[in-house]
Amino acid sequence: MSFTKAQLQKFAHLIRIEIEDEKLAEMKVDSIIDWIDKLQKIDTKGVRPMLTPVEHALPLREDVVTDGNMRDAVLANIPDDAGKSRGYFAVPKVIDE
Repeated sequence: MSFTKAQLQKFAHLIRIEIEDEKLAEMKVDSIIDWIDKLQKIDTKGVRPMLTPVEHALPLREDVVTDGNMRDAVLANIPDDAGKSRGYFAVPKVIDE
């Protein structure tokens, strides 16, 4: 399959790239298209689709739910002691009634 210079310029315009005329002459588009045609002719029936050619699995760990047991350490960072005795952060009122 052979492409004319005008066809290559139209393709470049459609995919929004700018290619200089000198570069068009150097490009081996025909050989790439021939290679793609060969790939299209390969029988892939029975071949499972894959995301990557490398078969690997991520190591999994057991999910364990904890509360962290860090309440006192977190509350030690409170800038004022307004809510510290009750076990929460006291913040300024932001919504007026």
